[in-house]
Amino acid sequence: MTTDTAIDLFEENRPLLMGVAYRMLGRVADAEDVVQDAWLRWSRAERTEVREPRAYLVRVTTRLTIDRLRQVRARDEAYVGPWLPEPYVTDFGDIVPDTAERALLADSVSLAVLVVLESLSPLERAVFVLREAFGYPYAEIAALLDRGEAAVRQLAGRARRHVDEKRPRYEVDPAQRRDLTERFLAAAVEGDLNGLMSLLAPDARLVGDSGGKAKAPVRVLHSADKVGRFLAGVARKGVPGLSFRFIEVNGALAVLTLADGKPDGVFQVDIADGRVTTVYIIRNPDKIRSLAGD
Repeated sequence: MTTDTAIDLFEENRPLLMGVAYRMLGRVADAEDVVQDAWLRWSRAERTEVREPRAYLVRVTTRLTIDRLRQVRARDEAYVGPWLPEPYVTDFGDIVPDTAERALLADSVSLAVLVVLESLSPLERAVFVLREAFGYPYAEIAALLDRGEAAVRQLAGRARRHVDEKRPRYEVDPAQRRDLTERFLAAAVEGDLNGLMSLLAPDARLVGDSGGKAKAPVRVLHSADKVGRFLAGVARKGVPGLSFRFIEVNGALAVLTLADGKPDGVFQVDIADGRVTTVYIIRNPDKIRSLAGD
């Protein structure tokens, strides 16, 4: 295998490797580091002995990601306030025209699912991502992780039950999502408490992630009243040079807020039965800095 062929093979598989690493980590920079480490392993490997390059690359990436997970978990113990995944810009509509496949990819990378995955063990997370997001057979996952197939099935079952118990169950038409997001954003910007309350589910919650580096609630807000009053209060205080841009992150429509042209936050909502059930606000500057050019 020539060097050029090896590079082409790696680049061909880079989106898959990045998809695996990000879904397990919820952090773009850490996922990129893992993929770079996988490239270094690949560049030094005796490639004449690698029969299936794709399987080799996924195995290396998965194991490196498990190691990285154990490192970041210790780091996250000191995280200030609620934790949300780093926003990951997606555009599945361009690369995956099939509705069913797009829905599967979008669900597997959604903020709600990635938050639930944080509570799984590294091995459970690896099995869940490989099985549920990418459709790997149990036998192949077992080979990738050097585990017995029966053990992998147990891990997969435990992880799936946990995720199913915690993640919201809903399907939202993209046009409905955009309409509700636009109306909710308008009400929030205007500080229209009545308008916000009409769009919020009674048990709505707001999750703000600042990492202690920007203003955001240090605890999850519960109930439509608390969420609505918080957002109306933010509007009253105002943000200089505020503007907005609609983008797709983590498989769904989101709003990038900018202050004087610089990223200030990412805003996304979960929707069920025509009401906003969860408001996600990511303001940690380390997590939104990369969105400046989007």
